Amino acid sequence: MEIMNTVAKIGRILNIGRARDIVSRGESGSTLLETLVALAILSIISVAFLSGLTTTSRAAIISDRRATAESLAQSQMETVKQAVYVYEATQYTPVQIPDDVSYTGFSAAIVAEAIESPDDGVQKITVTITRSGEDIYVLQGYKVDR
Repeated sequence: MEIMNTVAKIGRILNIGRARDIVSRGESGSTLLETLVALAILSIISVAFLSGLTTTSRAAIISDRRATAESLAQSQMETVKQAVYVYEATQYTPVQIPDDVSYTGFSAAIVAEAIESPDDGVQKITVTITRSGEDIYVLQGYKVDR
């Protein structure tokens, strides 16, 4: 019995009965403030996700352009290396770029520079691939008169 009295005294001191009433009032739902906080958190997460998605999409487009430009530059370089050596040449005519939609806006320029003067049969070749006026890829190699 003394234990019961002690428990009751502790309960009154801690006001446990009142806390029980507050918790079990039967109120349900959420307040406007809680709803707004939840929406704000959801909005922040959504913006971060969409920002990441946009960045990933841009990176994929840039990577695709660069891979296309690299492929074009390599094919232009191989064509120049297989062509007849022209002494004292300053440029070579690029091969026509395919009309495929993947290559829209791409163009090539090929510059030749003799290593020694006068030209001793070795040229430094620079292939520059541009798209809409912007340099996308530059490839350098050497052409030798064999």
